[in-house]
Amino acid sequence: MRARTIILILAIVLVAGFAALNVDEFTRASVLSLGFTTIQVPLGLVMLLLLVIATVAFLASTVYMQSANLLETRKYARELAVQRELADKAEASRFTELRTFIESQSVASLQREAASNTVLAERLAQTQTALLNRLEQSDNATAAYMGQLEDRLQRANVNAHGALLAR
Repeated sequence: MRARTIILILAIVLVAGFAALNVDEFTRASVLSLGFTTIQVPLGLVMLLLLVIATVAFLASTVYMQSANLLETRKYARELAVQRELADKAEASRFTELRTFIESQSVASLQREAASNTVLAERLAQTQTALLNRLEQSDNATAAYMGQLEDRLQRANVNAHGALLAR
């Protein structure tokens, strides 16, 4: 139990015990003025009755406030659950959008890579063709130089052979 409830119960028990011990004094009649008339009643019982009425009013207001707070707390809990559900849906939507974005970026990256590979393969083929043409030209030039050298050697050989014969 809460400390406030324990203190309230303890106070009620103490007042009840005090009234039980002094019941004769509480029931002794006294003359009381109500402003427009006077009556003869036990003052202790009137005061005890007023205390009981105040205690009941206090307990009723406490029960009312606690039930109102409980209803308000339940209302806020329902609203919080609705907001949490909305937040979860929004988060799931963001995850779906993120997944879609990542997949589109991945597809775009693969397309760029494929295009890059195609361009690279074309350039490699062009370079290979140019290199083969250049090698063929180099082979032809080397063969032509070799042919010229052979021609010169044969002429020089023929001239040297002819000069030997002429002597």
